[in-house]
Amino acid sequence: MKPRPRNPDRPAPTGFTLVEIMIVVVIVGLLAALAIPAAERVKRAAQNSRVANDVRVFAQAFETYALQHGTWPANAGSGVVPNAPVPMAGDFKASVWQAPTAIGGRWNWDRNMSGVAAGISISGFTCSDEQLEQIDQRLDDGDLSTGLFRKVQANRVTFTLEN
Repeated sequence: MKPRPRNPDRPAPTGFTLVEIMIVVVIVGLLAALAIPAAERVKRAAQNSRVANDVRVFAQAFETYALQHGTWPANAGSGVVPNAPVPMAGDFKASVWQAPTAIGGRWNWDRNMSGVAAGISISGFTCSDEQLEQIDQRLDDGDLSTGLFRKVQANRVTFTLEN
């Protein structure tokens, strides 16, 4: 069979072949497969940094309060800013304290609770123990069973200010 001669008055067909489109789809899929886990790692690192920084800021605010007033504030409920006998002031960020944490759950001030005389807790977090250990590495020793940052219940971690 002889090929038919092309009509010079008719323009050449334009567009992509099915094979070319499939190759592009495969390349885009591979790039997405590489980018999604990297984005998750960046998100987790940002969450860890945020929680560690918030713990440090709150710890400093509570320690300043204790130095100025001679005692720690009274125990308060989850997400409640301690205010007795004198309200928290200065660098204390009440709006951050009352909002959910970066890892889920709420901030909680513990006075003579969970085996500590004074501590900052996160109750009801939604992250894994692996992520908590990464936060612990930023704050303490990287072990949730020892040091200042500990997992005291299945859904509660505490940063101890005083034993």
